[in-house]
Amino acid sequence: MTRRTSFAERPLPLFQGAVPVAAGKLPSYIKDHRKRLRSRFMEGGADAVPDYEMLELLLFRSIPRQDVKPLARRLMDRFGDLGCIMAASPAQLLEIDGVGEAVMQDLKIVEATAHRIARARVLQRHVVSSWDAVLDYCHTTMAHRETEQFRILFLDRKNTVIADEEQAKGTVDHVPVYPREVVKRALALNASALILVHNHPSGDPTPSDSDIAMTAQINDACVALGLTLHDHLIIGKSAELSFRQAGYL
Repeated sequence: MTRRTSFAERPLPLFQGAVPVAAGKLPSYIKDHRKRLRSRFMEGGADAVPDYEMLELLLFRSIPRQDVKPLARRLMDRFGDLGCIMAASPAQLLEIDGVGEAVMQDLKIVEATAHRIARARVLQRHVVSSWDAVLDYCHTTMAHRETEQFRILFLDRKNTVIADEEQAKGTVDHVPVYPREVVKRALALNASALILVHNHPSGDPTPSDSDIAMTAQINDACVALGLTLHDHLIIGKSAELSFRQAGYL
């Protein structure tokens, strides 16, 4: 179940929605709130502000002349947490009253930036020594998706990640994967080993029978061609399952 964030500050009596402000000068209550929030963030870092206030800080950049607190509240109420907001599709974001093209684009830019930062910590790194970074990357890019996605990390003989590729997208509970295409791509990249990764939008990383069967088929194909399947990770909302650790490989 998605945890809902409660808001400690009550809305101002006369401003239940986003408050448009005439060009030129912000009302003092908005200006002071923005100043206090920015100061708290700069002094205490990300840990000093909860998700909804971090969202406000982002919205300050997109909407310079409005009270953004009501919009932050609507986004949190609709999607549940900051990760789910960032992972929402452009169409879903635009359904929210107060979200225009500028807000939607800025949120998607932040999401893409977070993905690239996490990915940079994985590529060209030894997978054993950077395992925590691998897990962080997988959760950042996949944990909040509403449909299944199948990715592969390709490794060389030294177990360094040489490529990370999305192989397929699916529905809320299924993604088509073809073992022949997986090993064919590994050979094309001159990879020696693989790590399979896919997400469960339900949040539960427990593998299905089809997950187990598909992994066995890919492992058989790898063995036949001299490749190593190191692991298959299933990413849930707040946890992951390793086929290797769980005894499926």
